[in-house]
Amino acid sequence: MDIVALAPIVLLVVAFYFLLIRPQKVRQRQQAEMVAALAPGAQVMTTAGMMGTIAVVAEDELSLEISPGVFVRMVPAAVAKVIEPAPGMGQEQEPEPPTP
Repeated sequence: MDIVALAPIVLLVVAFYFLLIRPQKVRQRQQAEMVAALAPGAQVMTTAGMMGTIAVVAEDELSLEISPGVFVRMVPAAVAKVIEPAPGMGQEQEPEPPTP
């Protein structure tokens, strides 16, 4: 076999690696880091689209408060993303004193 005949096949393998396999591994690593960093009080969205606040985190499950007093148990892998609360949300802001 000629090496020139193998070049397109090698090129396809390299392209698949950089376009499909490598980005998927990066997403898996980011998801694992996010799940490992889950803590009570974090606002999250699940893969099913439910949003709530994490109440309890255990090793293989967590409790998500989706409404005041309503808790749902789920596996941590079901968390799609952590939603950062808006600055000042739920807090009264005091007006700044005028500068002389």
